[in-house]
Amino acid sequence: MSDVSTTPVKLPKNRQPALRVMPMPGDLNPAGDVFGGWIMSMVDIAGGIAAHYRARGRCATVAVNAFTFKQPVSVGDLVSFYADVVSVGRTSITVDVQVFAERNPESLFVVKVTEAKLTYVALDDHGNKRPVPPAE
Repeated sequence: MSDVSTTPVKLPKNRQPALRVMPMPGDLNPAGDVFGGWIMSMVDIAGGIAAHYRARGRCATVAVNAFTFKQPVSVGDLVSFYADVVSVGRTSITVDVQVFAERNPESLFVVKVTEAKLTYVALDDHGNKRPVPPAE
């Protein structure tokens, strides 16, 4: 992990996460932490939701530009994925995803666990690249 600080943070204010999930025991690696691949797949889903809305249709992941694990995730954490479209090209959409874990409901503690940047491409009904419509 690149930053194992246990300094609590706050969830982004006045925003809804693209996705909220609670990992289950089947999502653990042998060390007892949630598999990094599970987190990566949830990040891709959250980013894909943002890209889908911006493209107003089908998208596919074309690149994981950056991915940083800051803290492990555990069973019982409520994990929130916040996705922001940060750039739009002719056919592509780049999304930043910030991931937070809410821990210990009796004495709530929030930590940032992951951040990532992914690029998606807008697709037509035949799976070919298509232009991203102008923003509304």
